[in-house]
Amino acid sequence: MAIQWFPGHMNTARREAEKKMEAIDVVIEVLDARMPEASSNPLIAELRLHRQRPCLKVLNKADLADPVVTKDWLKVYNQEDGVHAVALSCSQPGQADKVPNLCQPLAPHRNSSTKPLRMLIMGIPNVGKSTFLNMLIKRRLAKVGNEPAVTRMQQRHTLNDRMMLIDSPGLLWPKIEDPIVGLKLATIYAVTAKIIVDEEIAEFLANILLARYPHLLTKRYGYVGNDLNAADLIEVIGTKRGCLSKGRGGGVDREKAAKILLHEYRNGILGRTSLETPESLSRTKI
Repeated sequence: MAIQWFPGHMNTARREAEKKMEAIDVVIEVLDARMPEASSNPLIAELRLHRQRPCLKVLNKADLADPVVTKDWLKVYNQEDGVHAVALSCSQPGQADKVPNLCQPLAPHRNSSTKPLRMLIMGIPNVGKSTFLNMLIKRRLAKVGNEPAVTRMQQRHTLNDRMMLIDSPGLLWPKIEDPIVGLKLATIYAVTAKIIVDEEIAEFLANILLARYPHLLTKRYGYVGNDLNAADLIEVIGTKRGCLSKGRGGGVDREKAAKILLHEYRNGILGRTSLETPESLSRTKI
């Protein structure tokens, strides 16, 4: 099932980004380190390549991702022309401060008060752009929320006499053709829960975790045997957490159990996991 979720303000954001791309020097693309390819908007690449703008890819929330997998992604991205990649946890003090100096070598000709470095922050919803901005500016300028489409308009900030930063709203592409990509984005709440039901998202997530990180599931929820499938895991979680349906017959409230798994994944309670590796997928999303 293709996902279409492109609110009106995203159309506006795309048009604004297209205009700004001509007047900036470096694109800072914020990604979710747990799924850097799924969280990379092909529209951003299209816009910046059209204007031949270099890109710093920030694999944010690296403290939630599998460090071995993240290292593999950095190798892949750092081999691309005009791209430098770094893994950070922008919610941690001092991490965001590294970004402007990493951008400078990508546009060495912009390094003075008369020619300040102009950086444009871009990314899909809910990858931590607003948190990154707040940590960098050292005060709460951007609204932060664990939901898509919190930032609605571009914001310009002067970091010093040689650096300027422009923030932009989270931007998705109009139609997500690959259902796997859509489900990955739903696990980090980059698309609204109204698009895909929580139980479907949770079973998708459970399948990956059972295959790659069964030890983390066992640590959190008790023994998880090799014979369990995704539906079984939801039942195990529901039973462990007392998620019981009301009414005659009882049984596990699977929707409530699904919400528990998603909440604990999204907040890193399960441990450090990555939902995609360079070897596990084709790098084509649309």
